[in-house]
Amino acid sequence: MTSSDGGIEKTNAAESRPAKSLLRELAEGLVTAVVVALLLKAFIIQAFRIPSGSMIPTLDVGDQILVYKLSYGLRSPFGDHYWIRFHGPARGDVVVFRYPRDESKDFIKRVIGVPGDHISVRKKIVYVNGKPMKEPYIQYLQPFETDQPDRDNMGEIVVPPGKYFMMGDNRDDSYDSRFWGFVSRNKILGKAVLVYWSWNGVSKTVRFDRLGERIH
Repeated sequence: MTSSDGGIEKTNAAESRPAKSLLRELAEGLVTAVVVALLLKAFIIQAFRIPSGSMIPTLDVGDQILVYKLSYGLRSPFGDHYWIRFHGPARGDVVVFRYPRDESKDFIKRVIGVPGDHISVRKKIVYVNGKPMKEPYIQYLQPFETDQPDRDNMGEIVVPPGKYFMMGDNRDDSYDSRFWGFVSRNKILGKAVLVYWSWNGVSKTVRFDRLGERIH
């Protein structure tokens, strides 16, 4: 019922429609929540768990992270292509992507080379376009070894169009583009943005100091 001055007056719901059963209301609420969750996961944000130490110290084993899927465009949930493209991944972004040799697996690494970059590794140091890359986020666990040509030394390569060169921050214990090559842009699922939960599987404790930590 409307008032003469254009306001809205409350009405008795029982007078206008039959009362819904509690069970039906709960079911409708559950269905709505599931649909919203699926849409969020498909298009906007998705949770992942870190199973290995290749990104230590940035990400630890047992970290659970949120990945923003709209970072580089609007992806189709039915295939590996973008409906709308934004800017491409930037050098230094931490991204989740489909592992090129087995696309049923998702990997997380840092973007080191973007299309057109000249990348080389000399005595563990990464050079981009002839200049050593500043990388305050990495760690080395082992000394330089001449018998590790892929890991510690790599001749110059050029990143092809539409491709990216990825490396883990834990450089001596990361299986990355030094060993299996480039990642296509359409295989990149999104940018890692936040640690929302972290569980230490050894001590069986929550790492409270990591909760809410931004990933960069």
